[in-house]
Amino acid sequence: MSRAPLSSAIPFTVAVSGIATFAGMDVLMKGLSIEMGAYNALLWRTVIALPIAAALFFFYAVPWPRRGNIQLHVWRGVLTSLMAYLFFWGLAYVPLAEAIGLSFIAPLIALYLAALLLKEKVGQTAILASIIGFAGTVVIIGGRWSGHYDENVGRGIAAILMSAVLYAYNLILQRQQALLAKPVEIAFFQNMTMLAVYLCFAPVFAAAPVLQQLPQLTAAAVLGMTSLLLLSWAYARAQATILIPVEYTAFIWAALFGWVFFSEVITVPTLLGTGLIVVACLVAARQKSGPVDHIETTAV
Repeated sequence: MSRAPLSSAIPFTVAVSGIATFAGMDVLMKGLSIEMGAYNALLWRTVIALPIAAALFFFYAVPWPRRGNIQLHVWRGVLTSLMAYLFFWGLAYVPLAEAIGLSFIAPLIALYLAALLLKEKVGQTAILASIIGFAGTVVIIGGRWSGHYDENVGRGIAAILMSAVLYAYNLILQRQQALLAKPVEIAFFQNMTMLAVYLCFAPVFAAAPVLQQLPQLTAAAVLGMTSLLLLSWAYARAQATILIPVEYTAFIWAALFGWVFFSEVITVPTLLGTGLIVVACLVAARQKSGPVDHIETTAV
């Protein structure tokens, strides 16, 4: 049943939580990608995540989607499979904060893809928020870039940039998907599609994880699932142009987690850039959202 449109601040806050959860998963996946390779980290994370998604899908008795919806789910799942592999392969060679910073070209691309593909109006507020957020990332990356990168790091940067381009399109698909399906449906079909894609390469690349890696893989699966549910809920209730600047908050979490887990020093440029990112998100949150049609859920 449809209800009155929510204030954009509510889905905005939920989206911020989803990005924070996703950043936590990045920390785990970086370590796993270094230990067992990006392919195996993604394969076994998805093996664990799919039963969780299936349990939620059948517990809430979600109706089987129409053919058109399934096609959209599968298309985004295939795109996400490649996007995720490129990002985590690159993350094994690039520091977490720099990797997140490089990925920030995605919201800028997606902001205008939303206007092209979703026919959403790109208002002056959204453009201003995007510019401020991007300026913040430039300040942070400029302060952290040392210039002492070997060949593998260069390849990692290239992989992350390619992943960011795919992620921009993924943000648009996420918006389209969220208008047609409940979050648990999206999570179920995305994990099922990703597992099908990764299993195609299993005879050549798959290697069983060791026992000590199972807790990390499980935590990564749970965090990834939680992030997907939160972001799907948010994108069903606010325009993509309002939520896209939320992506910039990922650098805040990357800096924090880098300090906590990898003893990375938080520099003055990092603090200054983070301040600009926060300002960008506050500016975006003040943008008024028009009515958003969505499927109202009573649970997840």
